[in-house]
Amino acid sequence: MKPVCTFLFLFIMLPLFAQHAEKKLASVKDFQELKFGMFVHWGPVSLKGTEIGWSRGREVSVEEYDKLYKEFNPINFSADKWIKTLKEAGMKYFVITTRHHDGFSLWPSEYSDYDIEATPHKRDILKALKDACDKYGIVFGTYYSICDWRHPNYPLGSPGGKTQKETGDMEKFIPYIKGQTKELIEKYHTNILWFDGEWEEPWTHEMGLDLYSYLKGFDKNVLINNRVDKGRKGMEGITISDDFAGDFATPEQRVGTYDIENPWESCITICQQWAWKPDDKMKSLEECLFTLLKTVGGGGNLLLNVGPTPDGQIESRQAKRLKEIGNWLEKYGESVYGTTGGPYKPNEWMASTRKGNNIYIHLLKYNKNEVALPFPFPAEIKSCKFLNGKKLRFTKTGGNLKIQLPAKKSNEPVRVIKITLNKDSQNLKSVEIS
Repeated sequence: MKPVCTFLFLFIMLPLFAQHAEKKLASVKDFQELKFGMFVHWGPVSLKGTEIGWSRGREVSVEEYDKLYKEFNPINFSADKWIKTLKEAGMKYFVITTRHHDGFSLWPSEYSDYDIEATPHKRDILKALKDACDKYGIVFGTYYSICDWRHPNYPLGSPGGKTQKETGDMEKFIPYIKGQTKELIEKYHTNILWFDGEWEEPWTHEMGLDLYSYLKGFDKNVLINNRVDKGRKGMEGITISDDFAGDFATPEQRVGTYDIENPWESCITICQQWAWKPDDKMKSLEECLFTLLKTVGGGGNLLLNVGPTPDGQIESRQAKRLKEIGNWLEKYGESVYGTTGGPYKPNEWMASTRKGNNIYIHLLKYNKNEVALPFPFPAEIKSCKFLNGKKLRFTKTGGNLKIQLPAKKSNEPVRVIKITLNKDSQNLKSVEIS
């Protein structure tokens, strides 16, 4: 794009973007209330058990990878079972890879023959999942990769975008992106568009602004992550400047940095690989819970990823782990849903949240008989207790708080202390503790 054209483009597009940036949309606030969602990476590559997109041309030859769709027939797929599993895990929203970097579309798209309709399965998996989300009251979201290492018009190819295509032409490729994402909004009424693949050189800032404004034109409340544009700071995921488009930041495979002002979401795998892998090492219940609590305590949401099997099931061991998380949330969800992070910033042994007049302290495998915290807040403590449990003795001297815990050790992976104040906790300053 020539300098003059770029200036004119930005002159036209930036005011449109600013209309959305000036105030936090109600949909963004609602999103921040959800706290916990399910991410799913799935497609024909599950037949090989290798990583989606990235294994094309690496562990699996391009020729073999691109023919896997002809064998993809997940006969045991049940959208109802997936979303019921999500619901029982205490998750509130759902995001699935509708098209990853490998170019396969998980829905019957008017813009591609490399889609679910071309497989032996043929059924519209995306519609089934959308209907199940509506049935169970779950917010529906769709992942979509900007890069497509298979499509002839996208300039880069496998493995990992390291090869050049002679047929690459972004002017021809962008209508393909716009057409497919328009389908996701108009046909499936997606609430979230979760972009990826923006880091590659062919995608530009101007393209990101244009796509963001284009999609908001169909639904101003659709949530679009910061990977639609070029402003993401690596795996840290934060947006480096307000000049870039995106409604929320996306730290990857890590808990995001404490931030209760700007919306963010950590995406983290329940195992090691995003797509299904036989006998992949799975995270313990304790690790899953404290990842969730440190994320929520830091002001973000957690999007926890599972990779379904080739026949369309969530592995029984992963489903069991999710149910264990759900059992904990059923008991202690008051300290998670609808809360704000802090006022104590998360550390290795605790994470805190707040809501109304309450502060919630989450203890992970904390076996001391006393919790000592700074208390520089202009508020009085009315009560201190285990959430859903017994009252706890406490002393507040000057700017310090000490809470006495029972001598008997607990077998619970996380215990929750509820501190009730005489005033709203939302305006308390954030405190970092060791």
